Amino acid sequence: MQSESGLIERIPARASKLVLVLCLLVTGTLGAQAPAGFRGSVPEGKATAETLSLSLDDAIARGLRHNLGILLSSASNAAASGQRLEQLQSLLPRVDASASANVLQTNLQAQGLRVPGFPAVLGPFGYSDIRGTLNWQIVNVNSLQNYLASRHNFAASQLSLEDARELVILTVGNAYLLVIADESRVESTMAQVATSKLSLDQAEANHQAGTAPLLDELRARVDYQTQQQAEIVARNQLEKDKLALARAIGLPLDQKIALADSAPYSALDAVEVQAAIQQALSQRRDLKALKEQAIAAGNERKAATADRLPVVKAEGDYGYIGINLNNSHGTGDASASLSVPVFAELLLRGEARIAQSQLDTKRDQLADAQAQVEADVRDALLDIQSAQKQVEVAHSNVELATEALTESRERYKAGVSDNLSVSQALQSLAQANDQYVSSLYQHNLAKLSLARALGVASNYRQYIGGK
Repeated sequence: MQSESGLIERIPARASKLVLVLCLLVTGTLGAQAPAGFRGSVPEGKATAETLSLSLDDAIARGLRHNLGILLSSASNAAASGQRLEQLQSLLPRVDASASANVLQTNLQAQGLRVPGFPAVLGPFGYSDIRGTLNWQIVNVNSLQNYLASRHNFAASQLSLEDARELVILTVGNAYLLVIADESRVESTMAQVATSKLSLDQAEANHQAGTAPLLDELRARVDYQTQQQAEIVARNQLEKDKLALARAIGLPLDQKIALADSAPYSALDAVEVQAAIQQALSQRRDLKALKEQAIAAGNERKAATADRLPVVKAEGDYGYIGINLNNSHGTGDASASLSVPVFAELLLRGEARIAQSQLDTKRDQLADAQAQVEADVRDALLDIQSAQKQVEVAHSNVELATEALTESRERYKAGVSDNLSVSQALQSLAQANDQYVSSLYQHNLAKLSLARALGVASNYRQYIGGK
């Protein structure tokens, strides 16, 4: 039989282990990382003294306006639009207008023109010139292919912008669900603190009455302080995750918020795997964007080959020149030229190889992305199935642990046993509650991830609330 001192030495170790488990669950299981670039935002406005009531819809709407990821995607889309316009201009004629007024004086003798009886200096004299010039590459296959590539790159950029909206919904939704889980964990630890305090009060009363040893009081006090530690950890994580949510949606970090929505458990109807994969392959914007980029890379490869082809160019100008505008006469000229590269083989081969490597890269990325889309769908479905079972088991464990705690407390109150069973039951209840909160969060996050994997994250309500 173990001595009292041996039991006392083991109590802090067991308590520390429980705190470590709680910390890992808070920072690990619930710490799903947001996509890189989507965790920040451009804050709007200033914090108010009132607590802001924030629903999931409000949070996502704010994220779609202020999240850094979508703002950067919008800027990238604008740049792609500008590049498309630049490439289009290379196919169109360029017309420039100019107007000039000139004053000249020339020393003919300084230029070597010495004619007896002819003035050595001419001028000063002036003239005005108003003229329009035309430059047009009538036939340039390279420019045509580059323009087609820019069109597909712009289409890819638009699809990437739409995909960024999906990622914002996933990021903000995850952050919101995480805060809900944190609040549930705080409520659970508060209840456990209250329960352990009742056990401590009972142990103190029994010890003072001489019906229980000091060990029972010490054990109850360690349990009480352990639950207090767990509450401190849970509250701290709640505040940190609220900051992360504010960062993702553009709220001032000192703005107080209160979540208006909860995340009750709602099972998702069975999903046919192959049908879901086909839906994802046809809906995912990031996959469509890669397809457009692959087509653009093909056009760029053709443009590199087209560098060997002739370029037909037309130039001309027409304007009025004279002493002044009232005494001007129309003048102009026009020319056409054809140019063919003759000795630039190394340059042409180098451009072709670079373009081909870029095309091969895009094709490989597209093939990998198609496999990744299928993996995303399968992963999400597996996570849903696993989390759904975990929620059911964890809920049952909470009920059993609650019943066990009640039974052990009654036995201790009746003097049938010491409070070791109460301490063990209290820890079991804490772990069961924590597992239930974690599994519920994982289940809702898996459903949100499935919506993202299918390319229909905008219907997040339909998936989080069941389907």
